[in-house]
Amino acid sequence: MDKLNIVSISFHTAGKIFDFDSQDFKLIPGDKVIVETERGRALGTVIRKPREITPDQAPPKLKSILRIAAENDLQMAQSNSLRESEALQFCRLRVKQRNMEMKLVRAEYLFDGSKIIFYFTADGRVDFRELVRDLAQHFRTRIEMRQIGVRDEAKQVGGLGICGRELCCSSHLREFVPVSVKMAKAQGLALNPTKISGQCGRLLCCLAYEYETYNEMKKHLPKCGKKLQLESGAAEVISRDILAQKVTLRSHNGERCQLHIEELKKELKKAEDGTTESAAKTGEPTRKRPAERTDKPKPNRPQQQSNRPNNSDKTVKENGQQEKSENSDKRRRINAAVEDQDGAQTDRQNHQKTAPDRSQYQTTI
Repeated sequence: MDKLNIVSISFHTAGKIFDFDSQDFKLIPGDKVIVETERGRALGTVIRKPREITPDQAPPKLKSILRIAAENDLQMAQSNSLRESEALQFCRLRVKQRNMEMKLVRAEYLFDGSKIIFYFTADGRVDFRELVRDLAQHFRTRIEMRQIGVRDEAKQVGGLGICGRELCCSSHLREFVPVSVKMAKAQGLALNPTKISGQCGRLLCCLAYEYETYNEMKKHLPKCGKKLQLESGAAEVISRDILAQKVTLRSHNGERCQLHIEELKKELKKAEDGTTESAAKTGEPTRKRPAERTDKPKPNRPQQQSNRPNNSDKTVKENGQQEKSENSDKRRRINAAVEDQDGAQTDRQNHQKTAPDRSQYQTTI
């Protein structure tokens, strides 16, 4: 299977890298070549040495290098650069006359001069249809207005950072990476916007460079606020120097000392050995360290039923007691009524026995 020679090319300083088929050209990094792109022909610079790949590994829609740039190609590129400055000044004048809320950043001529691209920034949408008509009438070519963000603006304009070096985005950073405040906190930086923000107003891109290194080195240091038992007594971690791998401790009497992580490990081992020896002399069992907690979830245990009656059981019980008391009162009233009837009947019988015979008092008339 025939292999392809792939070469990496960039069209701007710190711009994105694209792969092209180098054909049979012998190229080295720094060579200028003419290639065919989606926008037309362009002048690019070789970034990496050619490498061989199989057709299956080739990127889709792989384009080929047309030729190595000649002297007239380099002169045309230089002429386009001068025309870009003039086009940018003319466009800024038209923008000012129309009071348009937009900021022009850069103008770019395509290699063959068939189109001019104007890059600008704005807070919202801008209606630039009338502006495009003026520019097309003046330059007699196609015009494209392209809105970009603040980070792309800093990349195209360039400048110096707070470190005194050229901006990363305009010198070597080819693609932007996400940056968050969490990265600044992990590195112990003061959250001062003027200290951790770049010229674009966003967080510094360099905050992401050492983020993974800080996270890896922090694993070997105890956290701030942790209580440690040393040979000299209890101490608390109050600060950490991550890069130097040192911690600052505060003892129980207020004294402070700074130890390297290796020295701290030795002190902790001495304290542990001293505790073991003292326990052996006194005959007391050595206390074992509690097992480290794992992330395994605890098994679900069935909930034990409480012996305490709930409100519903209490209500049923009260209702039952009330019914019992009512039944006993009812029986008591019935018994009292029966006793009253029996007593009345007994009194009538006694009265009949003791009453005199009225027949002896009857007289014959």
